[in-house]
Amino acid sequence: MKSPRRTMMSFVIIVIYSSQVTLSLNLESIVHPLILHDHELAGEEPLRQKRAVVTSSPAAKEYTVDIEISFENASFLEPVKTYLNSLTFPIRVNDSDQATNILSMEVTTVCRPTGNEIWCSCETGYRWPQEQCLHNLTCQEHDNSPAGNHCSCLKGLPPKGPFCQLQGAVTLRMLVRLNVGFQEDLRNTSSALYRSYKTDLERAFRKGYSILPGFESVTVTGFRPGSVFVRYEIKTTTPSPELMRKANEQVMQNLNQTYRMDYNSFQVIPSNETKFSIIPEIIFEGDTVTLMCESEVLSPNMSWHHVPRHSDIQNSSRFSIYSSVFNNVTSVSHLIIYNITQEDAGEYSCKLTLDIFEYESRKRINVTPIRIWANEEMKVTCDNNPVSLNCCSEINVNWSKIEWKQEGKINIPGNSETDLDSSCSNYILKADGTQCLSGTTVVYTCEFISAHGARGTKNIEVTFTSVANITITPDPISVSEGQNFSIKCTSDMSNYDEVYWNTSAGIKIYQRFFTTRKYPDGAESVLTVTTSTREWNGTYYCIFRYKNAYSVATKDITVHPLPLELDIMVDPLEAAISCKGSHYFKCCIEEDEHYKVTFQADSVFFPPEKEVNGKQVCYILNFTANSVSWCPKNVDVFCHFTNAANNSVRSLPMKLNLVPGENITCQDPIIGVGEPGRVIQKLCQFSNLPSSPGGPIGGIITYKCVGSQWKVKRNDCISAPINSLLQLAKALIKSPSQDRKLPSYLRGLSISKDKVAHEVGSSPGSLGAIINILDLLSTVPIRVNSEMMTHILSIVNVILDKPILSTWKMLLQQQTNYSSQLLDSVERFSQAFWSEDSTILSISQTNVQMRSMIIKSGPPKPYKQVFVFSDSDLWGNVAIDKCQMENLQPDSSIVTVAFPTLKTVLAPDFQRNNFADSLVMTTTVRPQITTPFRISMTFKNNNSLGWKPQCVFWNFTLANHTGGWDSSGCYGKVDGDSVFCSCDHLTSFSVLMSPDSPDPDSLLQILLDIISYIGLCFSILSLAACLVVEAVVWKSVTKNRTSYMRHICIVNIAASLLVADIWFIVASTIRDHYYLLNETACVAATFFIHFFYLSVFFWMLTLGLMLFYRLVFILHDVSKSIQKAIAFSLGYGCPLVISVITVGATQPQEVYIRKNACWLNWDDTKALLAFVIPALIIVVVNVTITVVVITKILRPSIGDKPNKQEKSSLFQITKSIGVLTPLLGLTWGFGLATVFQGSNAVFHIAFTLLNAFQGLFILLFGCLWDQKVQEALLKKFSLSRWSSQHSKSTSLGSSTPVFSMSSPISRRFNNLFGKTGTYNVSTPETTSSSLENTSSAYSLLN
Repeated sequence: MKSPRRTMMSFVIIVIYSSQVTLSLNLESIVHPLILHDHELAGEEPLRQKRAVVTSSPAAKEYTVDIEISFENASFLEPVKTYLNSLTFPIRVNDSDQATNILSMEVTTVCRPTGNEIWCSCETGYRWPQEQCLHNLTCQEHDNSPAGNHCSCLKGLPPKGPFCQLQGAVTLRMLVRLNVGFQEDLRNTSSALYRSYKTDLERAFRKGYSILPGFESVTVTGFRPGSVFVRYEIKTTTPSPELMRKANEQVMQNLNQTYRMDYNSFQVIPSNETKFSIIPEIIFEGDTVTLMCESEVLSPNMSWHHVPRHSDIQNSSRFSIYSSVFNNVTSVSHLIIYNITQEDAGEYSCKLTLDIFEYESRKRINVTPIRIWANEEMKVTCDNNPVSLNCCSEINVNWSKIEWKQEGKINIPGNSETDLDSSCSNYILKADGTQCLSGTTVVYTCEFISAHGARGTKNIEVTFTSVANITITPDPISVSEGQNFSIKCTSDMSNYDEVYWNTSAGIKIYQRFFTTRKYPDGAESVLTVTTSTREWNGTYYCIFRYKNAYSVATKDITVHPLPLELDIMVDPLEAAISCKGSHYFKCCIEEDEHYKVTFQADSVFFPPEKEVNGKQVCYILNFTANSVSWCPKNVDVFCHFTNAANNSVRSLPMKLNLVPGENITCQDPIIGVGEPGRVIQKLCQFSNLPSSPGGPIGGIITYKCVGSQWKVKRNDCISAPINSLLQLAKALIKSPSQDRKLPSYLRGLSISKDKVAHEVGSSPGSLGAIINILDLLSTVPIRVNSEMMTHILSIVNVILDKPILSTWKMLLQQQTNYSSQLLDSVERFSQAFWSEDSTILSISQTNVQMRSMIIKSGPPKPYKQVFVFSDSDLWGNVAIDKCQMENLQPDSSIVTVAFPTLKTVLAPDFQRNNFADSLVMTTTVRPQITTPFRISMTFKNNNSLGWKPQCVFWNFTLANHTGGWDSSGCYGKVDGDSVFCSCDHLTSFSVLMSPDSPDPDSLLQILLDIISYIGLCFSILSLAACLVVEAVVWKSVTKNRTSYMRHICIVNIAASLLVADIWFIVASTIRDHYYLLNETACVAATFFIHFFYLSVFFWMLTLGLMLFYRLVFILHDVSKSIQKAIAFSLGYGCPLVISVITVGATQPQEVYIRKNACWLNWDDTKALLAFVIPALIIVVVNVTITVVVITKILRPSIGDKPNKQEKSSLFQITKSIGVLTPLLGLTWGFGLATVFQGSNAVFHIAFTLLNAFQGLFILLFGCLWDQKVQEALLKKFSLSRWSSQHSKSTSLGSSTPVFSMSSPISRRFNNLFGKTGTYNVSTPETTSSSLENTSSAYSLLN
């Protein structure tokens, strides 16, 4: 191929021929290399052989022969191609041989020198075989074409193997027009016309297109109108345009002219031989979409068309097209659509044009919007509960990522969880009340991002709401220390679990500072600070909580410095000066602020002088008596402090007494002056007591002027260290951060316990201050842990030590409730105690021990604690059984504290001789329980005198809330050296030893019970008999007004006493020694007993007053109806008023009845006096009336001549009053005697006997002893012999009356009043007419 003198080129011609003869030989196709010289057309020379095997066959066979031709001049190639194109095929090889024809001749491979190399390339429609491309270097080696692809150019001619081969068969869809009329039968594939057209046309097409290389078949596929358009398909390799035109000409020549085929109408219908691919398969709006056409037809002429819009696509900002021929093997065109939209959807066509051939492929793309499902609006309650925002795509695809964003006034982040399998994403957020403002809307956006850039978003509007909409006081709050302020916080919802206030530091404010009220349509909470301090400066949060949701409102408070009234120390508290003297007044504070200070005396203001002594700043005024207008006079002196906010505070008054100088006897430069007996008080720090380096002394000291000297009357001074602790405690409970300060304060207090012991050992005031400190600290609402409780009990141990008990004695002489206050403080600390450990916690000191247990979930365990104090020789235990423990909730706490020495300082019982001789043990449960709770205790029995042990508890409400022992709800029994107590409530318990109260099991108590019940039975029967007798003799004994009113009184006395006794029995059945009384029934029984016993006495008073009236006011007469009205008003009206007032005044406070009996209370309210006082007054009045009446009868006035019947009635009245009144008075006199301590058992027995047999006495002395009653009964039930005896008795009675001079009684009265001789008060019986005409006042008795 190469020559030193000339450049050679070669090409290969493929010759296809057919033969119809039967051959049975091997035919070698000899390929001759021809070297064409100038002007030489052709020459043949064998170059290489290609073997073809032909076998005999009855059908025509086709053969292909490769011919290689070489040229010295490359310009010869084009004439050869032109010559070959000008040939008309088929060509007969020999005119005489009709069996062999040459069908086609085409150039397939051309080798040209390129530089120092020979490049052999294939002509159009041909490709090097795959094996040649694999084993030879291609011209595009630098393009790194993939191995195994067909190639179109090789470097050098391969030494062996085939040349360029035809490409694979393609189907050409063709169209040609026949200029004939269209008939409908051409639509029917089974019609004869259709078959005729099809046969003729296919025969002509086959003959014409058989010259095409690789021709396989041609098929008519249909006809359509427009003349007649014939659609047909050719299956062949891709022909060259020149060869295609030759084939069309051959078709025209082979077709019958009657078809009138139009040569110019041949056209190729665009085919889909190209490969069309789309990435991605699922297209979303916004994706970047790549459409790719790939064809083996090499042509860079490729175009894109959008079918729905009938427009060609050109390069632009949204469309990008680039086409290329890849490795001379494949034509590739890319169409990139950026940010695709719905308008870009539809059918796209990719068209490759090569001369007359068009290769087209179409595909439809669908653009799907990204649809995301989510709740577009949500309301989230700021309750710190997790809330999930959900977004899911409609189509489940593999999203590249899913992102969440938020936009709004507040930032509440969350965490996203994405499940790519389900194409869903959850955004979980939590919001509490401190993060969100109610009503604020935040937009959360979920964004789905595809792998090709599409972004779909969904907005979720989340409105954050609190539990309620909170409004707060709008006006700014600016106050000074000592002033009050309030903040009102209102909610529009009444459904809440808790309302509380916090400081800006998150410290909860104690509940005593605010109140909360609930209304049907809302609620309000008011924070009220009565005495503000500088610690209240800041921001406060009003918080309404519902479950885990919080609604919050805030308010800023400004507090300006100003001393509190109690922080201004004044001297003197009170003083006296002479009318011409002077005195220094002083106001001191513990800070040096810029205040404007003035003193005021009466209405006159004075400027003071300022004196600074360390931290203490004092303002001093030298007041002279001539500053006021007159003397003597009492003047109140004040000092006023005004701050920068123009708010002022006035000190406590300093009382000044201006006295004449001659009355002054006591003089002291510090205490002042005073007259004898004058008592004044001074703050201890300004007294003549020595000052302390540890700070100012607290408390007050009282002086009294005795003779010419001031003497200390009472010393309540508090040492400087204790006073400092007290001031810190007072500041702590006013602080909004009190719960944070309390632990450190208790720690410091415990560290200084030795100093505390030294200070309180000789100072009752310091001891009282420590008790006040514990009381103040116990009100702080925080949980008390074990460390804090240890500190507290260490201080309690100090102040209950035996050496301190003498100081207690002095303290209790001044104020009696300190011991009760201490016990109450320890109970509050116990109630607030909390421990994380469920095991028994034990704290032991010499004078106090504590045990506690936390209830955990699971089977309940019994609670039993033992306390032993060896120093005091006392022990005790507390037990709560499993049944009671089941009623307690998990995490409840039980705390028991025992004291061995507290019994000596607790105020004794109302019976002063009772005392506690055991431990005092207090048990508390948290949370508090309201249902009865049974607790059992065992105390050591120290009863050496045989007194009765009594189980009691400390009732803080007794004795005007100073406290006292109470036995309600407790039951006790003695078992050897132990006293067992069982109570149905919790508090502080002990055992009392009473020497006076009879033991319920004692012989005396049994005897008293027997006497009471027997006597009441006799009394009730006697009273009933009395009423029966009165009913029988009523007409006979009520013939005059005096007798009528007397028997009215007797009947009502008997009836009232009868009802009272019945109610007494009812009350005794209600009473229960061991369990709580039925309170309602007990109150009713007490009321009726009180009322009817009072009625007995008031009817006796009525009887006495009626007798007094009839004998003293002789000339005055009142009708029977008026007398009855007065009698019933007095007999029932007054008792009713007294009883109603008593129950109305005491029962609302539940102090109407006694704790252990159905009778009027004595310990708390002295309600018993509402019975005792009227009864004693009536007894005294009746005794007085009896004396006056007897005197009057024995010494009648001139003109007083009562008739015999009236004298008999008056005598009976006098006798009744004289008998009944002493008896009744004596009865209740014995009752009063039993009240006093140490009363003898004789008084108990006498009282029981006389009280139980009252009814019998009334029957005997008030009814049957009456002579007229006796006569009436004898007359009613007499026989004949009884009548004669009755007459004698009557005449005897008439002739010898009781009050005649001959009577022994009469003689005694005469001797008593100094009378001698005979004085007969009896008169002959009078007739009715004489009664009517007498001038005596006794005539009015008719």
